[in-house]
Amino acid sequence: MTSTAIRQNAAQDHEAEGLWQARYGGGTAPVLPPDWNGTLEVLLNHRTSRHYRPDPLPTGTVELIVAAAQSAPTSSNLQAWSVVAVEDPQRKARLAGFTGGNAHIVAAPLLLVWLVDLSRLRAIARQHGNAGEGLDFHESFLIGAIDAALAAQNAVVAIDSLGLGSCYIGGMRNQPEDVARELKLPPETVAVFGLTVGYPDPGVETEVKPRLPQAAVLFREQYGEVRREDLDRYDAAMAAFQSRQNLPQSGWTSVIAKRIENEAALKGRSQLTAILRRLGFPLK
Repeated sequence: MTSTAIRQNAAQDHEAEGLWQARYGGGTAPVLPPDWNGTLEVLLNHRTSRHYRPDPLPTGTVELIVAAAQSAPTSSNLQAWSVVAVEDPQRKARLAGFTGGNAHIVAAPLLLVWLVDLSRLRAIARQHGNAGEGLDFHESFLIGAIDAALAAQNAVVAIDSLGLGSCYIGGMRNQPEDVARELKLPPETVAVFGLTVGYPDPGVETEVKPRLPQAAVLFREQYGEVRREDLDRYDAAMAAFQSRQNLPQSGWTSVIAKRIENEAALKGRSQLTAILRRLGFPLK
């Protein structure tokens, strides 16, 4: 191996270790791949962007992002999702209001609204002389939600690779009937989340948010115990991250406990099953 190659490998190992430590808030031994690559860098370096420059996106960006999304796996090739690209400022403002007022929806030049879309499949079934009764069950709705999530995450990786930033908007499920009216969605179609897209504002410093240690999420062969010391360590890592980001130092476990405390914490989403039925999903 040449001295140049050795230096390159050392630099890659250093970069990989830094991203690994950032992802887990330090304190864990990194697992370094034999061949570090740009895809791993993009994935481990992901961070949420809620502040954007006003610059418009280059022509063709939406189409490229959707091509990446359509490259994701899909159950039985059903492709039970669609996406609505929203750029109109007034429409973005109305949609932001339905989500609880996420200001970054208005600030971002692009909002992608990801849909469970069984309407297209229902129409295809009818064209072939059947009622598409398999779409009436929870399983088909779940397929649509999973397909939409897989597609959107592929899109996020593409967005990051282009030097853009993004933020998922789960608040699209707060008032799904209002969102459906705004976007003129047909029956058996519903917005499951949004995604803001734009150039991150360089004046707002962001960093990789630590995730739970692998000991709390990775089990071998059978489910194992989640140790309190692992959660305590993660609380400390999150508190340090929050301090650096000038956020309340609440850690993680207390925040999550409050998030799932009661029905009120769901912000109207506890009624989602009834709403979905009103939007045309039989959900047997």
